[in-house]
Amino acid sequence: MPQPPIRSFTELLAWQKAREVRKAISVLVKGWPAEEKFRLADQVIRSSRGPCANIAEGFGRFHEKDNARFCRMAKSSMYETMDHLTAAFDEGYMDRDAIKSHWALIEESIKVINDYVRYLNGLSGNDRVADPPAIYGEQDIFGPPPNDLKTEDDLEPDN
Repeated sequence: MPQPPIRSFTELLAWQKAREVRKAISVLVKGWPAEEKFRLADQVIRSSRGPCANIAEGFGRFHEKDNARFCRMAKSSMYETMDHLTAAFDEGYMDRDAIKSHWALIEESIKVINDYVRYLNGLSGNDRVADPPAIYGEQDIFGPPPNDLKTEDDLEPDN
C-alpha cells in the first residue's frame, strides 16, 4: 500500500531528530552559570534551534534542490552546536559523559539529515517536485507527528 503524502514537516524524521537535539540543549543550558545566559548559553540555544527551522523552511520550498540547500544549512548548525558544546566542556560546564551523550544525539540527527539530503538530491529533473516515497536512505522519512503536536485529525478513533 502506498504511503500517504507528507502533510507537515513534523512528519519528517530529520525534523524530529533535530527537535530532540533542540530540546536536550534547552534542558542542558539551564544548569550553566548565570553569567553565561547571554553568551555561550544563548549561542548554543540559537544554533540548536536553527536546524528545526531550516528543515521546516526547506519543506515549504517548491523544489527539492532548494529543500536540500536548507537541510545542508540545518546540518551546518548542528556542527556549530557541537563546537559550542566543546567550548562548554572546556569551560567546565559539562562533564565528559554529558558532552559524549549530546554529541551522539547530534551525530544521529546529522546522519538522518544526510539521508534526507541524499534522497532529495536523487530526484531527477531540475524542476521536479514529488511526494517522497516511504523510504530514503536507510531511514523512514515518514512517522506520525510527535504526540505533543498531534491534531484531532491524527487521533485514533475509539472503537
